[in-house]
Amino acid sequence: MYIPPHSLIKDIQEIHSFIEKNSFAILVTKNNGTINATHIPVLIEKIEGIYGTLYCHIAKANSQWIDFDKDVLVIFPGAHHYISSSWYETDQSVPTWNYLSVHAYGEMEIVTDRGEKIKIVKDLVKYFEGKESTYSTDNLRESYFEGLLNGIVAFRILITKLEGKQKLSQNRSEESQKRVIYELEKADNDNAKLISDLMKKNLDG
Repeated sequence: MYIPPHSLIKDIQEIHSFIEKNSFAILVTKNNGTINATHIPVLIEKIEGIYGTLYCHIAKANSQWIDFDKDVLVIFPGAHHYISSSWYETDQSVPTWNYLSVHAYGEMEIVTDRGEKIKIVKDLVKYFEGKESTYSTDNLRESYFEGLLNGIVAFRILITKLEGKQKLSQNRSEESQKRVIYELEKADNDNAKLISDLMKKNLDG
């Protein structure tokens, strides 16, 4: 991922936090020369390995797990919003897009141990259900849960490289950034609010 110095997220803890908050990711693999991608929820174990380890699973019917190269990419998209040239103090500019994203490169292997596979499934469900949820895989019939296990392939991805980017108009003048923030705050959507809040934080910092 191309990252100008002013857009680089350097702090690994900040990147880990971003992954946790934006954990519906895109798993990209190469299978016999063909590029494949699947949108999946992913969990990170931050203290496993130098950069952390990712855990996920896909449907066994999804052929992406067959004959994959061990080197993979997992993309974690974040907030994003279109930035109009009309928002700047000059018309000698071009429109752009402000956004946040993390790319995690790693080595993927299939989890074959049944106990570990069960743990991955339960941890994923527990994390995304939240503390207040009454749902638990422990309440599923054994035969039903076994059928679910047989229908998936679980993975472990040891992260070998992390890239974090936050493109927030840092290369523009302070006046331009304030104009962009003003326009974003008028937009009625969550992405605009997140981008504007981060831009204000940058200016205040």
